[in-house]
Amino acid sequence: MIPTARSRNLAAIQHGHIGEELRQTPFHPRLEALAHANDWYAWSGFKAPHSLYDEELEYFAIRSTAALFDISPMTKYRIEGPGAEAFLNRLTLRDVRKLAPGRVHYTAWCDDEGHVLDDGTLFRLAPDRFRLCSQERHLPWLLDSAVGFDVRITDETEAVAGLALQGPCAYAVLRDAGFDGVEKLRPFQLADFPHAAGTVTISRTGFTGDLGYELFVSADLALSLWDRIWQSGQRNRLRAIGYSALNRARIEAGFIVANADFVTAETALREDRLRLPDEIGLDWMVDLEKPNFNGRHAMMEARRTGSLRHVLVGLEVDGNVAGPLSLIYHRQKREVGIVTAATWSPILKKSIAIASLSRPFGISRNDDLWVEIYVLRELQYQKLMKRVRIVPRPFLKLDRRGANPPGLL
Repeated sequence: MIPTARSRNLAAIQHGHIGEELRQTPFHPRLEALAHANDWYAWSGFKAPHSLYDEELEYFAIRSTAALFDISPMTKYRIEGPGAEAFLNRLTLRDVRKLAPGRVHYTAWCDDEGHVLDDGTLFRLAPDRFRLCSQERHLPWLLDSAVGFDVRITDETEAVAGLALQGPCAYAVLRDAGFDGVEKLRPFQLADFPHAAGTVTISRTGFTGDLGYELFVSADLALSLWDRIWQSGQRNRLRAIGYSALNRARIEAGFIVANADFVTAETALREDRLRLPDEIGLDWMVDLEKPNFNGRHAMMEARRTGSLRHVLVGLEVDGNVAGPLSLIYHRQKREVGIVTAATWSPILKKSIAIASLSRPFGISRNDDLWVEIYVLRELQYQKLMKRVRIVPRPFLKLDRRGANPPGLL
């Protein structure tokens, strides 16, 4: 690692975002023009929409036509150099040697005690060049972990703009926009396509459990990319969406969010908030056949001794009232967990939730579980005790997500 580059990066992040005005993404002018709801929130220091017009209509765009979501605030790190593969294999849970150029995989990374620091997507852009995308910022951790590896790490969050195009008409929108050959992309595959005076990287990935793509382009070409997609998408009723609609879709897909469904190791203030991969449903990605990686010994020891304390599960909830951050009880008496995310699914016609339970609940004891929900009715809060059932995730599985070639409506 080049010391001067490390010093520049550390100096840049020391300024932080506290007290600073929220920054605008490269797509903000287009979002602001569509933001009838004027419902904004802060995402990693950027101004982002909860909803632009109506959450219900935005959700149904994901499931019925096509939806466009600005993912530019998502943290993006470029990791490159002769030692990039070895570095990422040491850092993350999955075997990076199995990730071919032009492919993407979902992964996570932990501290030395095996506690999850974050999850995200790893794009292999070339044999020695990667892009790591995540919810939280990890530059100091990455720089410290890179000591001894021949690798360069660059925070390209602001330099690279991103869009998620999701829904059954997503492929049709890209086809009509002139991205010839995009139909050849299989799930978790990526390729570069010409755009304006440069290129756009398109991957068949997303966070909705539907047919979808993510597009990455240099910030100076962002507005021209938006306009190209927006114009071609009108015949397929393309709609721009905010996070509220996306969040409902991701719960249906059973996907988890850092510092929502689990607390990242760097931000946890209490010992009982730390989580091993096995405790948040990420045990399947722990590859014990590859060389040593961060937290490996701690994970193996927890499995050997049976000291895992938590489990993340999917729930169906009686009734039609969602209850995020509601407590879960056994036999309506003993507190055994908490709902981390919940929604009413219009497709399934059910209330569904993701919850963290204390073992053995969720493993060998799944009977007589209840959730305590408080609802506001006629200006007064009422407590509802609703029965819950543990069910597999994803709650909603759509064949079109993995269809090859992608279908047309």
